[in-house]
Amino acid sequence: MDIREALLAEHSKRQTMKIVNYIDGDPAKFKILMGCFLGGPYRLSQRAAWAVNYCAEHHKELVKPYFGKFVEQLERDDVHVAVRRNVARTLQFIDIPKRYEGRVFEACYQLLSNPAEMVAVRCFSMSVAAKIAKDKPELMNELRVAVSEHPQLMTAGLRSRARRVLGI
Repeated sequence: MDIREALLAEHSKRQTMKIVNYIDGDPAKFKILMGCFLGGPYRLSQRAAWAVNYCAEHHKELVKPYFGKFVEQLERDDVHVAVRRNVARTLQFIDIPKRYEGRVFEACYQLLSNPAEMVAVRCFSMSVAAKIAKDKPELMNELRVAVSEHPQLMTAGLRSRARRVLGI
């Protein structure tokens, strides 16, 4: 299978799962997918992001060599929202190396605090930041303040996620 061609051919869950099943934990195939994810153009990155997410969820070890690149994508504001959404979603399921915790927390905090950001990105960012802050009361308090800062913009999804991961 030509992963790039498969991504461009169709954008559907069925097609995404075909790609994920083809990769099946193979680091060489995942490298090709990551090239599509990181190399753009935005439509290719958007479609690859979904497959990357499923691959990482089922084969967490595949992400380790690319963790720094994941963090860079999360920190960028010029990538398609699907990229940020899927990176944040993926980070919920994998262990975050200690050396990246500060950058990941800061990026997630910024996304969570941005009322213009998509709700899904904010929800996933809240979960990732809370995972990092779970044993750090001062960081957990910062998250609680960030969530309560714009009560008029709290959607049902954000309120539900805040209750579940922050206890508020």
